[in-house]
Amino acid sequence: MASDKWTLKLNTGKVVPAFGLGTWQSEKGVVGQAVDIAVRNGYRSIDCAWLYRNEDEIGATLETLFKEGVVKREDLFITSKLSGTHHNAEDVEECCRDTLKNLKLDYLDLYLVHSPAAFKKDAMHSFPNVTEDHKLGYDSDRMAKTWEAMESLVSKGLVKAIGISNFTITKTEKLLETAKIVPAVNQVECHPYFQQKKLKKYCDSKGIILEAYSPLGSPGRPQFVINPDDPVILEDHTMKQIAEKHGATVGQICISFLLHCGLMVIPKSTSEKRIKENIGACSITLSPEEIQTLEGIDKNFRIFSVLFLLPQGATEEQAWDISADEAYSI
Repeated sequence: MASDKWTLKLNTGKVVPAFGLGTWQSEKGVVGQAVDIAVRNGYRSIDCAWLYRNEDEIGATLETLFKEGVVKREDLFITSKLSGTHHNAEDVEECCRDTLKNLKLDYLDLYLVHSPAAFKKDAMHSFPNVTEDHKLGYDSDRMAKTWEAMESLVSKGLVKAIGISNFTITKTEKLLETAKIVPAVNQVECHPYFQQKKLKKYCDSKGIILEAYSPLGSPGRPQFVINPDDPVILEDHTMKQIAEKHGATVGQICISFLLHCGLMVIPKSTSEKRIKENIGACSITLSPEEIQTLEGIDKNFRIFSVLFLLPQGATEEQAWDISADEAYSI
């Protein structure tokens, strides 16, 4: 399979697929079919999350795929994420076990802290329409305890590896002060217009794999996140030229570029055409000159500030430690 060309080694020593299927915004009623199509067409990594509210349908599909002998459990790399509503140490295992129950699995290959920001547990019933009273924000001491509970999931055999998501350099550094297990992965927004070069260099220095969500710039993102003045990656002239040269789509070039940069990449789709098209990116080989050209189109354009999930008054500077990360010397 073309996707076999792209693998990465976690700090646990396990070699894992660098390419996979994302399932954010994949609604129940279609997400199961999407996973089925993906696996039958060579995908071996599936990215899930408790908050996506679709893990039960994914689990039913996985169960069928295993029963039919399409793949074995050990052939797949399954990721899920701890909800921000379950950051209290006593709630971490509960959330993990609920995911395992829904996915019909005995273990997860990777379990991530979905966000450094926490919420009161009762926010789980209304997320993402949370009130100010629900929002707890980020607290390094609380996160240290959350991570300790995450580490216990490894010793209990519930997960093979643990990691983080949406963590900055500053927040990762703080976590590492008390962590016994270094995160295996940091999953963040990353695409050709937001290449996260410094964060990638930092994660490399710590043995943490950087994983890209929204690698195509999230063209299907919720309307309230879209600004009419936002640059559109899929309309980029430079990328169109490179895509034409390879007989590929711009989306395929986005994925191929990030794979060449050493990232894990998880494009989301429920369209059979797009699912097949996306894995086709694994067959593209970009030249050093093309990679250099693509590195030059970075706009430091973050799509998801997620300020609506943080306590009122929080700024993008505070949420993403912009000044502190810029000042950090690697």
